[in-house]
Amino acid sequence: MRVINDNSCGWINQLNKRTNIKLLEEDIFCDYLVIGAGYTGLSAARKLSEVDKNKKIVLIDAQLAGEGGSSRNSGYLVDTTLNDGFTSNKDKENYIIKTNIYKLGIEAVKKFIKQYQVDCDWNSCGKYFASSNLKDENKAIEFSKLLNSLGFDNKILYNNQLKDKLGTAFYKIAIYTSGGVLLNPGKLVRAMIDTLPENIKLYEKSEINSWKKINNKIECISGKNKISARKVIFCTNGFLSSLNIKKNYSFPITLTASLTRPLTNQEYKNIGSPKEWGVLPIRPMGATIRMTKDKRILIRNTAETRSPFLMNKSDLSKRVKIHREGLQKRFRQLPNDIIESSWSGIVCRSGNSSQIFEKIDDNIFTAGCYNGSGIGVGTLFGEQIAIMASNQQSEEINVIQQRKKPNWLPPQPFLNFGIYTRLAYERIKARSEI
Repeated sequence: MRVINDNSCGWINQLNKRTNIKLLEEDIFCDYLVIGAGYTGLSAARKLSEVDKNKKIVLIDAQLAGEGGSSRNSGYLVDTTLNDGFTSNKDKENYIIKTNIYKLGIEAVKKFIKQYQVDCDWNSCGKYFASSNLKDENKAIEFSKLLNSLGFDNKILYNNQLKDKLGTAFYKIAIYTSGGVLLNPGKLVRAMIDTLPENIKLYEKSEINSWKKINNKIECISGKNKISARKVIFCTNGFLSSLNIKKNYSFPITLTASLTRPLTNQEYKNIGSPKEWGVLPIRPMGATIRMTKDKRILIRNTAETRSPFLMNKSDLSKRVKIHREGLQKRFRQLPNDIIESSWSGIVCRSGNSSQIFEKIDDNIFTAGCYNGSGIGVGTLFGEQIAIMASNQQSEEINVIQQRKKPNWLPPQPFLNFGIYTRLAYERIKARSEI
C-alpha cells in the first residue's frame, strides 16, 4: 500500500520540517501494532500507552505521520452536519446519536489540547451552512427546525447579513451554528506526534504490503521486514479496503483544496475586514470556504473517485483552475493569482454516512470512515478502539455502538460506477456553488 502525496499542502508547509524520522529496517515483535498514524492511530497508540503501560506498542505509517488526510483537511471540528455523505440524514434518532458522537469528539480534542497546551489556532466561532440560491431556503429552514428541536443554537441569515459576516455578496442564505470549531489541522496533528509517549515506537515511510493471522498472532510484511504482533488496530481510514479491512463497507474519495497567501491589509479592508469564518455548502458538492486566522482564504470544491494513491501535477493544476474560478465568484476584488498552495487528500465514505468501529476478532480491531468529520471523531474513535483492544469498556464506547453500522456496498466495478454517477449528479445540482 504505497501512497505518494504531493508536497504542497499549505497546512504542512507552514510547519518546521521534522527530522526524527525512523524507518522500519528490522524484524520486530510487539504487543500492539497500530497501522496508520493520523488522528485515529496517534490517539489509539497514546491511549494504549496509558492503559497498558508495560506493553510494547508500535505505530507505523506508509508515509510521514500525520501528513495524510489528518493535515490535508479543511480544519472543521464539527458539532452538527448537514451533508456528511451523499444523503442528508432524516432519521432523527440516529442524528441525535451522531451529534452525541461529534460532541464526544470535540471533548476528546479539547482534552488533548488542554493537557499538552497545544497551539492549533483553535477558534470556537461556529460555522455557516450557506447557499447562493434562495431556492435552498426550505432546506435551510427545515434543518434549523431540526437543530432547534435538539437544542443547538443556530440562526438563519440572508444577503447583506452574510456579506457583513463573510466579506462576500455571493451567498444569499445560510444557517449559522455556534457550536463548531475552526483550527489548523497541521498544527494539531503535529502536536499529537511531538507528544507521543516514549514507550511508543513510531516507524514512518514503511508501508504494510500484506498481513495474515497465524495461530494467535498477526504477521505483517513491510518491504523486507516482518512485524509480529499480539493485536493489531487498523487506522488507515480511506485505505482500509486496500488492506482488505471492511472492504465492502467504505470507499475513498479524493478532495482537492487551495490556500491563498495572506491578504494584504488593503485587500482585507476591501472585503470588509471580516473575523475568521468557515462556510460549508447546503448543497452536496458545493464549495467549502474558510477565512483563516492569518487572513488566508481556503477553498475546496472538487470531489472525485480516482486512485487514492497519487494525484499527478497535471491533474492538480486542473483542480486549481476550478479553485481560482470559485474564488473569483466570491471575491472579485481580489487578484486572480492569490493562490499560494494546493493539494489533494483522501476522505473515507460509507454508503449511509456511518463510521467503522469494530472488533473483527480477538486480535484485530479497526476504526475509520468518518465521512468528513475526522478531526473529532477520528481522535475519539482512536482512543476508544484502544480501550476496546485492551479488553476494557467505557461510556463512550456505549454511545459509539448505538450508531447505525455502515451498509454493504456492491463490488467493483459497480461501486465506482455508482459513486461516479452520484458525484456527477450532485455536481450538476451544485454547479452554481462551485
